[in-house]
Amino acid sequence: MLEVAPWWGALLLPMVLALFALSAAAFDSVLTTGRGALAEPLRATAGLLVQQRRRTLAADSLLWRGGAVALLVAGVMAALVIPLGSWVVADFSVGVVWFNAMEVVAWAAVWLVGWGANSAFGLIGGYRFIAQGLAYELPHMFALITAALGAGSLRVADIVAAQQDLWFVVWMPVAFAVYLLSVLGMAFFRPFDHAVSGDAAGGVLAELSGVDRLVFVAGRWLLLVAGAAMAVPLFLGGGQGPLLPGWLWSVLKTAAVLGFLVWASRRGPTVRMERFHEIAWIVLIPATLVQALVVSIVVIS
Repeated sequence: MLEVAPWWGALLLPMVLALFALSAAAFDSVLTTGRGALAEPLRATAGLLVQQRRRTLAADSLLWRGGAVALLVAGVMAALVIPLGSWVVADFSVGVVWFNAMEVVAWAAVWLVGWGANSAFGLIGGYRFIAQGLAYELPHMFALITAALGAGSLRVADIVAAQQDLWFVVWMPVAFAVYLLSVLGMAFFRPFDHAVSGDAAGGVLAELSGVDRLVFVAGRWLLLVAGAAMAVPLFLGGGQGPLLPGWLWSVLKTAAVLGFLVWASRRGPTVRMERFHEIAWIVLIPATLVQALVVSIVVIS
């Protein structure tokens, strides 16, 4: 049974997410360069903090910078319903819906950054992310619904409790795999990084610099962390496990999923947008619908 954390839990949550994000960035640095694990993300952060902000002609600063802040906020807000062991900041009765809604906020945030810069490259990146969302969001939503069907509830606490005897990943492997794939799309990491692709000079990142770029990049990492952390209560039994306390099991499982996602994002090239849409509509959506049907039949019987 999950318990709502005290008021200071809401203050601690961003720090926990930031620690996971920093660790993931360090691991990504190791995979990319083979060295400078912790030093590289810290060096990049320090460099952006002192870098002068770039300005573009006739840019809408409110939308441009507000979008970057909104992306950061979306990552934190999505994590409100994610339990750490037996504690959760917000135990909403529609926790799964809340998590999915924060991803829609991320859609708007990325597009606003691309639009507000008054830059062709930024606008291309923003529209690319919207187009990408049309491919990954439905499979992602069906994967979330499948876990909710298995528990008969949209409350995250009920989904965790329903895995007391058997984790959902055992009998919902397709939903689990599609969910992980869609998390990479949600945080626009390779192979779904068209929004920040180099062929458009960085897309939505093209004109961002200094603190603005740091906030946006941090928001992107927080989205990846939130997506990885949500996989634990949805499919991996939450804080359930032998010997160790529940909160430690949640941390270990989240770290494992996050490490896998970072590793997977470095394993192949960017998938072309039209090819991703074909895969999503021809393979992923039918596969998740069949998985949801199987789960529904098992639950009813």
